[in-house]
Amino acid sequence: MNVRLPRAATAAIAASLLLGATQQALADDYDLQREVMAGGCANCHGTDGARAGNVPPLAGRDADYLEERLLAFKRNEVADTTIMNRIAKGFSDDELASLAEHFANVEQE
Repeated sequence: MNVRLPRAATAAIAASLLLGATQQALADDYDLQREVMAGGCANCHGTDGARAGNVPPLAGRDADYLEERLLAFKRNEVADTTIMNRIAKGFSDDELASLAEHFANVEQE
């Protein structure tokens, strides 16, 4: 049995399949981008932000707190900073929010 779909229906099905694949690829790319951004924090804060010591750990901290703190660094509102104010200025507010969410979801060791 042959079933023929109208061209408009065929085009709509093809477009929805492509859109779904594109959205998944963008989500995967976004996750990779966030991991790359977070990797830069490892030098001071340890792998996955879990280093103990003079530099505060980031892993498992509240996302809202981390975001507020990162934005305060960016705006030069933290007096006792050494380098974070300069680092934070290199990120958009959305990227800082994404980093805060990333580290909030990392389990503390």
